[in-house]
Amino acid sequence: TTHYLFIVVVAVNGTLLTINAGDYIFYTDWAWTSFVVFSISQSTMLVVGAIYYMLFTGVPGTATYYATIMTIYTWVAKGAWFALGYPYDFIVVPVWIPSAMLLDLTYWATRRNKHAAIIIGGTLVGLSLPIFNMINLLLVRDPLEMAFKYPRPTLPPYMTPIEPQVGKFYNSPVALGSGAGAVLSVPIAALGAKLNT
Repeated sequence: TTHYLFIVVVAVNGTLLTINAGDYIFYTDWAWTSFVVFSISQSTMLVVGAIYYMLFTGVPGTATYYATIMTIYTWVAKGAWFALGYPYDFIVVPVWIPSAMLLDLTYWATRRNKHAAIIIGGTLVGLSLPIFNMINLLLVRDPLEMAFKYPRPTLPPYMTPIEPQVGKFYNSPVALGSGAGAVLSVPIAALGAKLNT
């Protein structure tokens, strides 16, 4: 009983840690501005929680389960905003599950090698999460119109929505988010694994 209770505690607390690492929801009013911060915080926190949880259970697939929990949390939050009268596209639910599946696949393919899961899996999460989420944001209907028409009541003045500028690749949020996420995911995942031992 204690074993399963601990798993539940890790899952719940890990989820709370992840959703508090920066703005865990893509609000349309500053989704583009916060993309790099989101990519860094979420790729690292997903890897920390998933690695810790996965190594504790020793079962490939737990990282995906962990990401599913966070996704459910976020859909509940989206539903709450929608119930308050905001449009469906006001919140974009982040995509954690495919990146977590890559982490699980790495753990399984390397015969449950924890170091490979940290180095290879952490890098894959850091590279994939920003790309999946940028594709997700591109599907939002009229993001600028949504941003100006439905600003959050708590939006600080310096986060006033501005039209995103098209830059070169080195100035791209995807490049910045992917690079920083990949670099930071590995050492932070190693820390999570160290805490697990």
